[in-house]
Amino acid sequence: MLLESSRTFIEFLQDTSLFITVKSSHFISFVVPFYLGCIFLFTVLIYKYVKWIQGIDPRQRHAMWRNLFTRRPWEALKETVLESLVHHKIYKRNPVLGYMHMSLAFGWFLMICFGKVESSIYNHSLLDDPSFAIFFRFFVREKGLYPGQNTLSFIMDFLLLVVLSGVAIAIIKRFHSKVVGMKKTTKQTAIDKVALTSLWWIFPLRLLAESVTAGLAHNGSFLTQSLGNLFVAIHLPLESIELVMWWIYSLDLCLFFACLPFSRYMHIFTEVVLIFLRKLGAQTTEEFNGYSMVQLNACSRCGICIDACQLGFSAGVDNIQPVNFVADTRYLRLTSEVLNDCLMCDRCVAACPVGVESTLIRQQIRAKKVDESKLYYAYDQAEKARKKYNVIYFAGCMTHLTPSIITSMKKIFKEANERYWFMDEDKGMCCGRPLRQQGFFQQADELMLKNKELIVSSGIKLLVTSCPICYKTFKNDYQLTGMQAMHHSEYIDYLIKYGRIKVDRSDLSIVYHDPCELGRGCKVYDEPRRVLQSVGTLRQAEFERENAFCCGNTMGNAILPSEKQQQVRDDALDMLTRCHPDVLATACPLCKKTFSGGNKVKVKDIAEIVADNLEKSSNFGGE
Repeated sequence: MLLESSRTFIEFLQDTSLFITVKSSHFISFVVPFYLGCIFLFTVLIYKYVKWIQGIDPRQRHAMWRNLFTRRPWEALKETVLESLVHHKIYKRNPVLGYMHMSLAFGWFLMICFGKVESSIYNHSLLDDPSFAIFFRFFVREKGLYPGQNTLSFIMDFLLLVVLSGVAIAIIKRFHSKVVGMKKTTKQTAIDKVALTSLWWIFPLRLLAESVTAGLAHNGSFLTQSLGNLFVAIHLPLESIELVMWWIYSLDLCLFFACLPFSRYMHIFTEVVLIFLRKLGAQTTEEFNGYSMVQLNACSRCGICIDACQLGFSAGVDNIQPVNFVADTRYLRLTSEVLNDCLMCDRCVAACPVGVESTLIRQQIRAKKVDESKLYYAYDQAEKARKKYNVIYFAGCMTHLTPSIITSMKKIFKEANERYWFMDEDKGMCCGRPLRQQGFFQQADELMLKNKELIVSSGIKLLVTSCPICYKTFKNDYQLTGMQAMHHSEYIDYLIKYGRIKVDRSDLSIVYHDPCELGRGCKVYDEPRRVLQSVGTLRQAEFERENAFCCGNTMGNAILPSEKQQQVRDDALDMLTRCHPDVLATACPLCKKTFSGGNKVKVKDIAEIVADNLEKSSNFGGE
């Protein structure tokens, strides 16, 4: 096919009596590197994608197949345009970086599309040789040969200029990242550097090759023809260097295609695959599998997660961010430090424009090998709810270390005349999440199974917890069919909304801190704010909701020194107290305990604030 296509091009050149005379062997040879690169690239991509998709849980694969015949593929296509081409999320965070990524991705994509349109119109066929569109200016050396030629030439030059502007920003970003609003750039492997250099050269080489041909054949537009005329004016030997320039351009494309599957630029195609898999129903499980590999390879290593990581900008820990974790995992050089030194706060996940669930993938890799025959949690949980209650209250381990929250919740339950069962009143139970974060999956599963049996046997349909970690675990991991799990901020919001408790409003100035697990983890943002607005004046923090700072204390990081934790905490406190509030409100016992140690402002849980401002009534109730 290649030889036939080449002969066709030679015959075309001869039939149209073009002024250039090229030996057929030379003419054939300069498109070969482009073809070799394409064949190698797509062979590797197909092999990897088939292997990874086969590694996804079979039940998910079946569900994905069913969803293939719904509207979800169209939703995936829309997201592909917005995120893989336009880079909408990056634009929202950093317009300069957004333009850089868009100009390279969308600009190159449009060049391919319009180049194909141009060659198809000329050849009167959609099935013409792919290389014809790539090297079109070399093959079609006259103007006025087909309708719209001048317009399409102008569009191609304009798109090339757009892409070149993106390359210029990328070079500036690499060497002077602060100019484009980034604190640091990402580290490069050897093959990344080769791929990056070849990518940067693709478009200047195309410009030079097309401009040289334009200088000879006068078939360029405003950009390439102007440069071609300059080459003529300075008496460059265009006849001698034309083939050389097209050869170099083809070789550079081949080099980039060959490096792409093994470099950071694997994301160009894999991000699209990830979007479709996610829309069709693929989910991150507890086991590292093919879907995990797709996510790791979809990471563009744009570096946005570096600026989002508090361990980096607050504690000076700059080698463990997801961009490093992803690279180290892909290249089989992951260390215990990079794996485990993480707050697991998900700020990086919220910032990631691709949506790589790096925290969950860390958790997968942390999985510990355990003795399958050993029973880890054989303690007696025979106590059952002996009365008819409406609510199960599960305080959680950390709430027992901040007993004032429990006292406040008891007061609220009493005021609401709620019949509740205090499930972990004896302090002997755990939801299992801390074990799972450290990779002890079997132990966590045993513990959760025992807790679930106890919860289900009670027959109660509402579970309220004061700990966001417990709340996320009950809601997402326990699969409590027919039962609703609520965080106490949601429950208090419900009580106020339906008049079961009333609060006195005061002139108290409050700033609210979104706990990681409650906010980013469970998307509970509005309910706590409504509760606090009913009590006092709520001030807005600089970073809140999905961008909220972590308190610095976490059960997901077992190796972070206390002084580093304090640095993260102090930075978060400085940000939260800039509006000089009377009280810092949070909805997490661990956050309350951590912030209280900073001694900068009065710190209270949302339940304590409500309990202190209850409007007195005649309701009585309780346990």
